Amino acid sequence: MPQRHHRLVGEQTVRPAHPARPTGSDRVAGVPVALVAAIAVMVLLFWFGTLGVRHLLGPDEGRYGEIAREMFASGDWVTIRYNALKYFEKPPFHMWVTALSYTVFGIGDWQTRLCVALSGIIGVLASMLAAHRWFGARAALLTGLVLVSAPMWNIAGHFNTIDMTLSGVMACVLAFMLLAQHPEATPAARRNWMLACWVAMGVAVLTKGLVGLALPGLVLVVYTLVTRDFGLWRRLHLLAGVALMLLVTVPWFWLVSERNPEFLRFFFIHEHWQRYTSTVHSRKGPLWYFIPLLVGGFLPWLGLFPRMWQVVRERAGVDNDNAARPFQPAMLAAIWAIAIFVFFSLSGSKLPGYIVPIFPALAILAGVALEHIDERSWRRQLMAGLAIGVIGLLASPVVATLDSNNTPNALYRAYAIWAAAAFALMAGASLLARWLLPRRGLLTSITVYGLGMFVAFPVALMGHETIGRSSSGIDMIAPIARVLRPDMPLYGVRLLDHTLPFYLHHPLVMVEGTDELAFGAGQEPQKWLPTTDAFIAAWQNGPHAVAIMSPRTYDELRDRLPMQVIARDWRRVAVANFPLDAAAREP
Repeated sequence: MPQRHHRLVGEQTVRPAHPARPTGSDRVAGVPVALVAAIAVMVLLFWFGTLGVRHLLGPDEGRYGEIAREMFASGDWVTIRYNALKYFEKPPFHMWVTALSYTVFGIGDWQTRLCVALSGIIGVLASMLAAHRWFGARAALLTGLVLVSAPMWNIAGHFNTIDMTLSGVMACVLAFMLLAQHPEATPAARRNWMLACWVAMGVAVLTKGLVGLALPGLVLVVYTLVTRDFGLWRRLHLLAGVALMLLVTVPWFWLVSERNPEFLRFFFIHEHWQRYTSTVHSRKGPLWYFIPLLVGGFLPWLGLFPRMWQVVRERAGVDNDNAARPFQPAMLAAIWAIAIFVFFSLSGSKLPGYIVPIFPALAILAGVALEHIDERSWRRQLMAGLAIGVIGLLASPVVATLDSNNTPNALYRAYAIWAAAAFALMAGASLLARWLLPRRGLLTSITVYGLGMFVAFPVALMGHETIGRSSSGIDMIAPIARVLRPDMPLYGVRLLDHTLPFYLHHPLVMVEGTDELAFGAGQEPQKWLPTTDAFIAAWQNGPHAVAIMSPRTYDELRDRLPMQVIARDWRRVAVANFPLDAAAREP
C-alpha cells in the first residue's frame, strides 16, 4: 500500500485518503453504532413519514402526478400524455417510478412524492459512500448530516419535481466517478464503478434529457483543463460505458420516435436548444438569479465556505506518491458545483430546482471541512445560526401582512405561525449545540445543530399546507366527484388546473387556451376546443359535462350559459350543465 501524507487545512490535518479504521467493532468513526443507527432511523422516519402531510401543489406536483396516473391507467408507458394530450417536454423515468409507486401502493399524495424522496436518500447514501472512501468514516457521516439538513436538498426531496430525481441520479454519477478514481481501486473495481457511472448518466438522460450527459461532460472537461490530468479520460472506459448508456436510453427514444415521428424535433430542438439559448419558455432571470437560492439552500452551513475552499486548495485526500497528476477528489467536487452553477446561470431559462445537483458536491466538501473544524470556528458558526434564527423569528410577523391576487392574507396569517416555529427551531438548535460544545465535544454539537436544521425546514414546508390546501382544490373534490362520471367531459375553460385532474382521476379537455399543452393540442386538435363559441355549443348541445374555470370567467359566462355551481374557492369555480340532485348539493 502506498504511503500517504496528511494535508493541512488551517491548523488541522486532513484524514488520509483511505478510510479510517474503526476504533472498535461497536463504533463507527468513534461513534457508537447504536447511536448512528438511531439517528439514521430518525432521519428516515421523518424523511418518509412527512411525504403525505401536504396536498399537491401546482404546477409541478400536480402535473407529474397526473402524467404518471394517466400512464398507470392507460398502460402506455411509452407515449407520455398529460390531460390525454401528447406531452414530450421530459423523458419518462420520473413518471415510470411514480407509476410503479401507484402500482404497488395505490394513488395518493405520498405515493406521488415517493420518487423524489427515494432520490434524495439515494443521493445522500452515494455521497456518503464516496466521502468514506476518500476521506474516512467521520467525514462520511458529516457529509450525510450536511446534505439532509441543507434546505434546498431537504425541501426538494419532499416536492414532486423532476429536478430532485435528476439530482439524486447525478449524485450517483459524481459518487461513482470518485469511487472509480480512488488510487487503491483494483482494475476490476475501477471498471465496475465507471460502468455504474455510465449507467447513472443513462438514467439521468432518461430523467431530464441530454443535460444528464452534458453536465458531467462539462465538469470533466473543466477538471482536466484545470488539473491538466488528461490521463483521466483513459480511465473512463469510454467504449463500454457509452455502449451501456445507449443500452439504457435508446430503447425508449426509439420506441417513442417510432410511434410519434414529431417527437425528435420537439424534444431536442425546442426542449433543449431553444430552452437553453432563448427565453421561449418565459422563465427569464438575471445572471445572479441562483445566488439567493444557493444562500438559502445551504443556509445552515454557509460559514463553512472558506474552509471548504481551503480543503480544495490543500488538495485534501490526494496521495503522497510519485504520480505526476494525482486525482484530486476535492477539486472535482468543487468544479462540479461551480460548473453546474455557472451553466444554469448563463441559461435563458431558469427555475429554482435547476441547481439542486450541486448540493451533494458541496456536502462532501463541507463534511471534510467539519471533520477538522476547531471549537473557536464552530462557535462562530453556531452564533451565525442563532442570529439567523432570531432574525427570522422576529421577522416572521411580516409574513402575516402579505397579500396577493393568488393568495389571500388570511392564509399568510396562518402560515406565519409555522414560519416562526421553523426559525425558533433553528435558534433553539443553535443554542443547544452551543451548550453541548464544552460538555460533549464538537461532534455532538455538530450533530445536534445539523439535526435541528434538518427538522426546522420541513416544519416550514409542512406548514405550507395552510396555503397549499386551498391551492390544491382538495376541498372541491368531494362535491365534484358526486356528479362527475367517467364518461363525462371535464372542461378546463381558459384554465389548466394542475391538481384537480389528479384528485378527480379525470383529465381535462382544454378550452380556448392550451397553456403548456400547445404542442399536444396541435398534434391532436380533436381533443380540445379552440374557442369559447365551440365550448358554448358543446356545453349546450353535448352530453352532461362539468367545467372548471376562474371566477372571472364564470362571471363572464354565467349570463350566456346554463351553469349549476357544484363547488368554488377563491381560485376556481366548478359547474355542471345539468340540474344537480340534492346529494350533489350537499356541502
